[in-house]
Amino acid sequence: MNWRRYFWPVIGIAAVAFSLWLLIHELRGISLDDVWAGIAAIPPRDWVLAALSAVVAYASLAGYDHIALLHIGKKVSWLFVTLCSFTTYAVSHNIGGSVFSGAVIRYRAYATRGLTGQEVGVLVAICWFTFILSSVFLGGLVLLFEPQIIDRFTGAPHHGAAFAVGFAMLILVGTYAFGSWLRLRPLMIGSFQLHYPALPIVARQLLIGPVELLGAAAIIYFALPEVGNPGYFVVLGVFMVSFSIGLLSHAPGALGVFEVVFLTGLSDMDPVGVLAALLVFRLFYLIIPLLIGLGVVLYFEHSQYSKGGS
Repeated sequence: MNWRRYFWPVIGIAAVAFSLWLLIHELRGISLDDVWAGIAAIPPRDWVLAALSAVVAYASLAGYDHIALLHIGKKVSWLFVTLCSFTTYAVSHNIGGSVFSGAVIRYRAYATRGLTGQEVGVLVAICWFTFILSSVFLGGLVLLFEPQIIDRFTGAPHHGAAFAVGFAMLILVGTYAFGSWLRLRPLMIGSFQLHYPALPIVARQLLIGPVELLGAAAIIYFALPEVGNPGYFVVLGVFMVSFSIGLLSHAPGALGVFEVVFLTGLSDMDPVGVLAALLVFRLFYLIIPLLIGLGVVLYFEHSQYSKGGS
């Protein structure tokens, strides 16, 4: 039905509109000059560290594709895979619907390297699951060692519940790894076989995946002012909550949603400094990668057109 095609985009636009309204209400009394002053107050050293954190995050995202290709047993040029992964996430992070938009980009790229549609589907599924697995693993650790992180959003202590949820999340990850050790049979979906990742693949998922989230959170951590900074582990927890809600909202680039949730999680800090750090995050994690990614897409399409015309 036609309405299904527009349902999630409408939800995303509504989430952006509502979040921007909340954001304007939250930041009333703060001028653009205040925000600019907050950005200008970030020391050059922290700008460099934030930029390096973005590089680490995107390098880890490239690892997602390498893991998936290793799982399906396909060899593709390291440079091609890295550029494809970078472009996929640079574009999908900005437009939302990362699974679907990423699938289109990956299919267009990897089809030129001999991968079938089914193989690209498995690759996309492995990349998506690696992100989910990494989020559950890292989220479980945060809740286990910093259960009071939930208090920042609920306004009431729920340490016991947070600890229990964190422990349960780590149990899920352990169960997944244990299933790999058991070498379970492939899952049959019609004529389609989904093979359980081997233990070395799982190890790579649990090693490389969390590094991306750690790097992304570090961008904000280094850009935050020192005064009132709760420390990296708390910033990581707030980032994961904000990032997850932003993804669930289907808002393009989680615009507004991410900022509102993050400001709520760090309500004890100066909102000007937090907003400045979030703008730095959008610059290094979204805007600059998008511009580079669009350049890569144009170059790729031009090269494919030249091959077709020759």
